[in-house]
Amino acid sequence: MHIVVEHRIIDLDKFSSMDAAEVAGGGGPGFKLRQFLPPQDGSVATCLWEADSTDSLREWLDPATAGVTENTYIEVDEENAIGLPAAAAAGA
Repeated sequence: MHIVVEHRIIDLDKFSSMDAAEVAGGGGPGFKLRQFLPPQDGSVATCLWEADSTDSLREWLDPATAGVTENTYIEVDEENAIGLPAAAAAGA
C-alpha cells in the first residue's frame, strides 16, 4: 500500500540535519520511501511511502521523528491516483 506522510516541521534545525535516505534505510523490511518532497519555507515536508500498513509505518516513523515533526498519515487510493512511481504502481 502507498501512504502519504505530511510532516509538520516543529524543529527545522533537527529536520534539516536529518538524512532522508538514512531515515528511510532504517525503516526495516516492508517500508520503502518512494518520494521525499522537502519544503522551501521549512513548514511541511511530504513523503510517499510504500508499506505493509499505515499502523506499521506510524509505529516506526513517529518515534524516528519525535520532537522534529508531527506526522499525518494518508492512505493513497491507488486505483484513482495519478503519477505513482512506476515501480510502486507495479507492486515492486
